[in-house]
Amino acid sequence: MRGRKTRRGPVPDPGAFSKRPYDLVKEFTIALVATVVLTVGLAAVFSSPDEEPITLARWARAAPNDFTATAVAELGGTSGTAQYGPPYTTTPGAGQKIGPVSLQRAAGVTIPISTARDFVLRPLTAAPEPPAVSGGLAVWRTTPARGQQQWVTAYADALGKAPGGDPARVPPGDYGPVPVLTSRLLELAKAGALDGELLAAGHFYQTDYTKPLLFLGDGSYLEDQARARHLAGDQWGMMNETGNYPGQPWLWLYTLWYQIEPFSSSGNADALVWGLMALLTLAFILVPFIPGVRSIPRWIGIYRLVWRDYYRSH
Repeated sequence: MRGRKTRRGPVPDPGAFSKRPYDLVKEFTIALVATVVLTVGLAAVFSSPDEEPITLARWARAAPNDFTATAVAELGGTSGTAQYGPPYTTTPGAGQKIGPVSLQRAAGVTIPISTARDFVLRPLTAAPEPPAVSGGLAVWRTTPARGQQQWVTAYADALGKAPGGDPARVPPGDYGPVPVLTSRLLELAKAGALDGELLAAGHFYQTDYTKPLLFLGDGSYLEDQARARHLAGDQWGMMNETGNYPGQPWLWLYTLWYQIEPFSSSGNADALVWGLMALLTLAFILVPFIPGVRSIPRWIGIYRLVWRDYYRSH
């Protein structure tokens, strides 16, 4: 088998090319100093405050009336979590949609939560309780659902009419064991025990904060704290969880859609924004394969500015 001969041009002489000195240590020092100065400057201007974590205990101590009202809603199944739908509950018709498709309902209930059981009754049962609370739990369990709902509705209405929503100023009425149960839950929360009860999942490492966050989100305290720091859904604030470092600037592209129509007034805003960001991400990935778009760098010629020394000499 005969080999194919290849024609090679003359080998270029390295000495024919221009040279210039390059100090690697100097370049490294300049880059390091510039990076440190830029980081410190951005941290000073755009840093996020080092906030204390918002826990159930902090909520119960700062806004006990809001905590009690939320606990009553959890017990009666009227809270946001109780009516959210998948992945937490099987609420009919709940769940955001993209057109006729509801991704929430398609995925199903993957984290089943009963707000009355998980947020109120189970924590009270797990903790050592005085006789009044134990008796109240027994009465609640032996009462039909209709009677339970009547108690909760009556107490929720009374709380709404009481000055400041203060349970101590609720007039006497037929509330069943609801005041006793919610009052004891408030005591557990203030002591910090409720945080641990909602985290307990039978594992050594307790890292699943789903239930405490859902309980917090059902009240108004967490939203009030977020709005005071310009972090609500209709605001533009962004903040790291802890530490005096710049916030997450990459979030602006996601959050800006919530500020404009049709997303700002849509009940399906989360699903629509997610779908739009998925399409934009896919388009970004496919840039090298899109005719016209892939040629933009060649048309605008920034590469000639970056490699200006080369193009100047050629």
